[in-house]
Amino acid sequence: MAPDNPKYKNVLLIRFSAIGDVAMTVPVIHSLATAYPEVHFTMLSNVRLAPFFGHLPQNVTFMGVDLKKDYHGFGAMFKLFRQLRKKHFDAVADLHGVLRTTALSFFFRLSFTRVRRINKDRRSRKRLTRQKNKDLTPRLTSFDRYRLVLEKLGLSFDVSFRSIFGDGRGDLSAIRNIVGDKDCPWIGIAPFAAHKGKIYPLYLMEEVVAQLDSAGVCRQFVFAYGRELEQVSEWANKYRSVEMIDTRLGLQGELVLMSHMEVMLAMDSSNMHLASLTGTPVVSVWGATHPVAGFMGWGQKPDDCIQLDLPCRPCSIYGKKECIYGDYRCLTGIDPDTVFTKVKNYL
Repeated sequence: MAPDNPKYKNVLLIRFSAIGDVAMTVPVIHSLATAYPEVHFTMLSNVRLAPFFGHLPQNVTFMGVDLKKDYHGFGAMFKLFRQLRKKHFDAVADLHGVLRTTALSFFFRLSFTRVRRINKDRRSRKRLTRQKNKDLTPRLTSFDRYRLVLEKLGLSFDVSFRSIFGDGRGDLSAIRNIVGDKDCPWIGIAPFAAHKGKIYPLYLMEEVVAQLDSAGVCRQFVFAYGRELEQVSEWANKYRSVEMIDTRLGLQGELVLMSHMEVMLAMDSSNMHLASLTGTPVVSVWGATHPVAGFMGWGQKPDDCIQLDLPCRPCSIYGKKECIYGDYRCLTGIDPDTVFTKVKNYL
């Protein structure tokens, strides 16, 4: 699609959280900046997520803020607006649609700046998660919703993206002192998610890990942090191929590591999206949530989404709801052999 010729010089893009949702802005922003090299774009987000945007075209600048520390409350949003106003933005794209970004948008509109906001289509989501007569029509993906916000500003483009590292991979020398050299297939295992309705039971996940360990020479990097690490740390002692990845690498290091993996096994979680940004295939396990809601990782294959066809699925967009049966059968019913086979296909 040939881009329009908007009279913009400086455009502000906003998405503060969550990690996976911010990650999903990257393919869109990369494509946008490539289509409009004469326009400067500023991405406003959580300061911790800067590594997502370190490899974008030169006409993209990342601006990181710590909302909890520096910008808490309505008054703080006005303070942030005053800081942003000095940069003379021609247009603002609210890719988040929450109270904080609504406040910022309000202030920009008062200063006669053109603003467009994401449409989350909450009514449609309710039809997807209701208990009876679920509407399983695939919804727009987050990538499409972000693109549509920008199209409302007159910025038309096609989303085309492979990896934050371009056609190559991350610089392994930066983390070699921790992960060593690659002399066999590497597999990522990300067994956790924000909510129980998205976590494949650990006793079943361990069966997958054990099968991969027995199948031959490979290394399994298990991503776990804090209390999560306590739950799976024994895997490293039981299985020769398992190594724990905690906070040692940092976000940038994790992205580099993922770019060298043959495959990542993840839940519907931020790690699914991080691996997607590096062009690594992801085998994903879905329970209370469902890919048709539009949150599947960039470039991932529907055939690699492991899920059960149950009348109660999906019961939640984000996986927060308690299971109405109490047993999370959408996850406990998934056979570890099925998961193992999907992962093994990439080795």
